[in-house]
Amino acid sequence: MPSAPGNKRVRGVSVFRPFIFGTEAKPFEPEKKPANAPVDHTHQWRIFVKGVNDEDISYWLKKVQFKLHETYAQSVRTIEQPPFEVVETGWGEFEIQVKLYFVPESNEKPQTLWHSLKLHPYGPDAEGMRERREVVVSQNYEEIVFNEPVEPFYEILTGGPSGGQLPRGKGKNAKRTADIPLTESPKNPYARTTESKEVDRLGEAIKTVEQMTKEEKERLVEREKRLAELRETEGVPAITKKR
Repeated sequence: MPSAPGNKRVRGVSVFRPFIFGTEAKPFEPEKKPANAPVDHTHQWRIFVKGVNDEDISYWLKKVQFKLHETYAQSVRTIEQPPFEVVETGWGEFEIQVKLYFVPESNEKPQTLWHSLKLHPYGPDAEGMRERREVVVSQNYEEIVFNEPVEPFYEILTGGPSGGQLPRGKGKNAKRTADIPLTESPKNPYARTTESKEVDRLGEAIKTVEQMTKEEKERLVEREKRLAELRETEGVPAITKKR
């Protein structure tokens, strides 16, 4: 049976769309606590879904549903236009469900993500951050992959937020017209240069682990040799390993 109008897929093409999701939290200033905040709440926080460089992503993302802890009034919040975020107050950390709904033309099912709300700083300067009452940022870079999108959605994806057509080049190669930026910026730590640095750092870490493993094996051989010598000196028979 032929595909229905608008349901024909662009074969052999995958389109990637990057975005960032996460939370920001800041402790209340003692004298500036919001009047409507419950007495036991200690922080103001927000959870968000946004473009890598704050660019508009609403041309492919229709709405975002945030499912908060059940103790919040209206714990399920649906945001249907940018900014896709929820601002709240609280005292505890918990998992937040983030459900992405795509524009109707996509014919795509919603996708669900999870994110842990972080209120307290962590890392080597955690104590200093706490004393300075700095904003605690916990965010992730993510990519949505639309495999063989339907033609109307492909037009939207390649048109971008302004509607101007971008170069296409159909084929088996993945299409990344909204790729991760080349260099990082103060507002955006996610970039290809950052990715390259991280790969180099992981490579060095692997070399360090391999060297540590080698040294530990050498120490183990030396200890076993020393133990055998002590047993021989004291007349203790060596333990025969079973095969």
